[in-house]
Amino acid sequence: MRTKSKPIAPISPLRQRMIDDMIARNLGRHTQRSHIDSCKRFAAFLKRSPETATADDICAFQKAVMESGCSISNRNRIMTGLRFLLKVTMRRHDLAAEIYHLKEPIKLPLVLAPEEIKRIFKMAPSLKARVMLTIAYGCGLRASEVVRLRVCDIDGAQRIIRVVQAKGRKDRNVMLPDDVHVLLREWWCERPIEHDVGIPSDERWIFPGRGDNEPLTTRQLGRLFQEAIAAAGITKRVTLHSLRHSFATHLLERGTDIRKIQALLGHDKLDTTARYTRVATGLIADIESPLEHLLDRRRRTGKPGNKKTDTKKPEDTKKPDNDEPPTK
Repeated sequence: MRTKSKPIAPISPLRQRMIDDMIARNLGRHTQRSHIDSCKRFAAFLKRSPETATADDICAFQKAVMESGCSISNRNRIMTGLRFLLKVTMRRHDLAAEIYHLKEPIKLPLVLAPEEIKRIFKMAPSLKARVMLTIAYGCGLRASEVVRLRVCDIDGAQRIIRVVQAKGRKDRNVMLPDDVHVLLREWWCERPIEHDVGIPSDERWIFPGRGDNEPLTTRQLGRLFQEAIAAAGITKRVTLHSLRHSFATHLLERGTDIRKIQALLGHDKLDTTARYTRVATGLIADIESPLEHLLDRRRRTGKPGNKKTDTKKPEDTKKPDNDEPPTK
């Protein structure tokens, strides 16, 4: 039996205006979806059109979102979408001024040790998984950047990988390690080709998905990473993004200039890259505590409270010559 599809609800004039405003400002697809979901949540809270909202409604909604157990980062995301509706679409600057953002707690990212990363590569469930995880760590790429690599992005002559239109719609170049290049050649011999019909060779996905001209999804890559983590016996609560954190931290511990790391990661602000100095365990462990100097001085001078012992040898008394009589 065929199931009846649900009728598509008509778009309200207010939502259509908001969509037009987002398209005019060239907002990304995920940003548009996030803003729409935020405004739908606000409308469900009001149980009426957002055009009738008051300042008290804005304050009550912000309180309700926090009481629902929403995280601070997700709460700020919701308020960003609502502010766009009020300020840009509705031109209600007085209501937009009632929205405030909360300061997010600063958390240190979890970093894997080099031996743990070796175990992850060794326990990868397939060659495809090992290649993708090696690229994520060896080149410092995000999951979305790994799955969207095309053949034309690999430049073996210059030994670089071009990351095209990544986060923030920015291009950048990263290194192409020799081990990664070798693994890519091995994977190309086993790569499925049933979805390559009609696609130019340079435009083909290196890691094709199940659909025609579609890459592998980040969810599938994350699942492969969790399988490798479980097989390697790693109990840390790490995610696929931890490989990127480990890439930056290990470079910093080896003495790589932090501005080079910033360029490889694609960060706009140096402060974003500088946070890895707080998790570089190698650098932190090499710092000598002043306690070591204090204890070392105590060892040299003796225990506190005791008089300093004279370590000089007593001078030898001069023996009298046989020709000279001894003095009284």
